[in-house]
Amino acid sequence: MWYNTKTTKLLDISYPIMQGPFGGGLSSPALVAAVSNAGGLGGFGAYTFSPQEIYDVDKQIRALTNRPYNLNLWVSDTDASGVVISDEQYARARQMFGPYFEEAGLPFPEKPAPFHSRFQNQLQVIMDIRPKVFSFVFGALPPDVIEQCQRLGIRTAGAATTLDEAIALENTGVDMIIASGFEAGGHRPSFLASAESSLTGTFVLLQLIREKVKIPVIAAGGIANGRGIAAAMTLGADAVQVGTAFLACEESNALPIHREMLFSQAARKTMLTRAFTGRLGRGLSNKIGEAHAGKDNHLPFPLQTTLMSSLRKAALDQKKWDMVFFWGGQIAPLLKHRNVKTLMESLVEEAAELL
Repeated sequence: MWYNTKTTKLLDISYPIMQGPFGGGLSSPALVAAVSNAGGLGGFGAYTFSPQEIYDVDKQIRALTNRPYNLNLWVSDTDASGVVISDEQYARARQMFGPYFEEAGLPFPEKPAPFHSRFQNQLQVIMDIRPKVFSFVFGALPPDVIEQCQRLGIRTAGAATTLDEAIALENTGVDMIIASGFEAGGHRPSFLASAESSLTGTFVLLQLIREKVKIPVIAAGGIANGRGIAAAMTLGADAVQVGTAFLACEESNALPIHREMLFSQAARKTMLTRAFTGRLGRGLSNKIGEAHAGKDNHLPFPLQTTLMSSLRKAALDQKKWDMVFFWGGQIAPLLKHRNVKTLMESLVEEAAELL
């Protein structure tokens, strides 16, 4: 059967369908459990969480499902470790983004405080709670960490945006590679070259990686229906990772307006921008991102996120939707389903008909 793949056997799941592990508070235990209980692999993005918060959310997930699930972290969770923003950087950011704060009736924020990486402490939690799958982005894990995961029975999956990144990941001993095409919503998790120079589409990237690596490859980006699954499997994918379609489901932790925007005409146009977080990511186009195109006045990640946080809250409160960056991929105009049950049924049935 089409769904009997190396990945389904490796992960002990029924269907080779993984839910994108959204960060930034967009994941929810309910979404993870619903996907896993339906035979896929639910995923929770925990890179913004403290170790205790990861312990707590893991308990919530385990209370809702006894099926395998995935926890996701960022190997590189900052571009500004211990960095103090200079007056010149702050002045450039104020010149670029100040008018939007004025429009929202807000004072421009003070300089964000230096940020210190949380990854090592978060990694220890993964070893303690032992999820079935640990996926990671923005880097590769040292081989000894991969070996520790293997001893503990944790399957590992690293994200690649280029062939070189995929080869580097395989050389560390990772179990699976997620081929992240530029169509995908969310951040571009490039780590060997700039995100702007690592914009290969999903189906080209999948074929390039499939030719050169021996471990299972998971296609991610631009897949939201059974046709996309069938195409990916035909080109050599062992599984797919579906992001935007699950983000739009009522079980996700996306705001109701975010979900509605993904089903609206606004979803027909997306963009890649650093304006909202400091790292390149894809979401629905808006006036701030468009005005920032080609400019480099943002603060390093995640200090730009900190800078923009009060503006986001005010824009949501004031319903200034064109000032809010709603994450989403290029496939959003094809979305049809608003809950996990109907989405999973559709994905499986349509893929089965084609495969």
